[in-house]
Amino acid sequence: MEPIPSFNSYIEKSIIENWDLDALTDYKGVTLQYKDVARKIEKLHIMFENSGVERGDKIAICGRNSANWAVAFLATLTYGAVAVPVLHEFTPDQIYNVVNHSEAKLLFVGDVVAKTIDATKMPALEGVIYIPDYSLVVSRTNKLTYAREHLNELFGKRYPKAFRQNHVSYYKEENPDELALINYTSGTTGFSKGVMLPYRALWGNLDFTMKKIGVHVPRGANTVSILPMAHMYGMSFEFIFEFCHGCHIFFLTRVPSPAVIAQAFKDIKPAIIIAVPLVIEKIIRKNVFPKIQNHKMRLLMNMPVISKKVKQRICEEVFEAFGGNLYEVVVGGAPFNQEVEAFLKSIDFPITVGYGATECAPIITYTDWSEFVPTSCGKAVIHMEVKIDSPDPQNVPGEILARGTNTMLGYFKNEEATRLALDSEGWYHTGDLALMDENGYVFIKGRSKNMLLGANGQNIYPEEVEDKLNSMTLVVESLIVQRGDKLAALIYPDYDEAQNLGFSKEDLQHVMEQNLIELNQVIPSYSKVSSFKLQDEEFEKTPKKSIKRYLYRDVEF
Repeated sequence: MEPIPSFNSYIEKSIIENWDLDALTDYKGVTLQYKDVARKIEKLHIMFENSGVERGDKIAICGRNSANWAVAFLATLTYGAVAVPVLHEFTPDQIYNVVNHSEAKLLFVGDVVAKTIDATKMPALEGVIYIPDYSLVVSRTNKLTYAREHLNELFGKRYPKAFRQNHVSYYKEENPDELALINYTSGTTGFSKGVMLPYRALWGNLDFTMKKIGVHVPRGANTVSILPMAHMYGMSFEFIFEFCHGCHIFFLTRVPSPAVIAQAFKDIKPAIIIAVPLVIEKIIRKNVFPKIQNHKMRLLMNMPVISKKVKQRICEEVFEAFGGNLYEVVVGGAPFNQEVEAFLKSIDFPITVGYGATECAPIITYTDWSEFVPTSCGKAVIHMEVKIDSPDPQNVPGEILARGTNTMLGYFKNEEATRLALDSEGWYHTGDLALMDENGYVFIKGRSKNMLLGANGQNIYPEEVEDKLNSMTLVVESLIVQRGDKLAALIYPDYDEAQNLGFSKEDLQHVMEQNLIELNQVIPSYSKVSSFKLQDEEFEKTPKKSIKRYLYRDVEF
């Protein structure tokens, strides 16, 4: 294995080199320059030091994305403590479970979380710190209280003249396998495990991104953070890379609805967009498809000479919808709708799909948009090996196995789960099923635990059926479940559009009946869907917008 440099040295270097550049902005709010970030980090270090936090102690952070959330995370790592990012969408009981299980000494909380948690349920905590201003919500030691109350005085004593670039010096991990953070997964199975990620895994993801994406993103460029930073996809590719590359990161700080995101793209003009499929699909379906899915446009796009110009014009419009300044859009975290993907590829829009897992911090496969093969999720990235556990990987799906610099140390205080996920040769067993072509491109078929068995023993991948159904009239999203030896569909329709069209619930039923007839004509007979039920509300999802399937296993039809 090649020598791995200190991950924290990249944070230190970026702060020193980009001192006077804008670093972190709460969208439509306050901006911190790199020197402001450095000053805040230093103050938190002084608070940690004077309150008795030691290297290796766990510090949990739970709140919506914000500049101060980012600073708390950077301060934790560069002090040598272990960060425990906690999804702010977690229920109070889930937060208590993560904080207690991780043995966190301090907990940073955002404004919403602060009002919902009860510190008495987390007895081992020494303090709870309010992210917006780093004030103390709870202090259980005199040292912490004193450190916070005298923080400006302590900072002034240490830096009596001014705090400058030459004062920036951070903890450098001596061993790449040293624990950097514990990330608690919120998978579709409902059980949360603490993934132990070493510094080498963070470096492996950063080095890959610098070499493959950084060459196309200029220093000082604007970027947008949409995904929760408590999730490794958002953490690695919307924050760590951009910060270490000298970018200006905008945090949406609010619920990222398609309308908010679309406006943010126009205002910020990001140089790169990292997103889950749902975000891209909603923007395309709401802002683009209505303009082109009419008889006239379909005719023009089928005329060989004219279609090239028409597609070029459509591509320019889509490009503008994403801010007009990006190198590419990288989609990951959940299956991408094939109709939307095919449309974007047909107009030469710079889209690509990556694949990863929290256990690999997260990247496993990716290719640049110029090399992207439709319906794939790219090839193994640098520092990683990928193989398919199948006798014939090109034709028979098998489990994706990944090994390399990015893989986790294991699950915190869960040896049994670690043994099941990491084998003796270091391969991480992803639980995802895929094919791999002769060029190394990976084509995901679905989750092994989601796979259904047909009446005659055929393997049915519900994600493939759902993808086709989701492209049909007035369908927003769907879920295929098994009822005896038959398949059924739970469908969440586009109620807004149905209302605009003046459709009743009965009309919607007729539309879905017709959809099912069309669906069953284009899928194999063994995966035909025999019945459906309309959902009144959107399906509950994980932070990366995968449906929590386990919640719908026993729905009655």
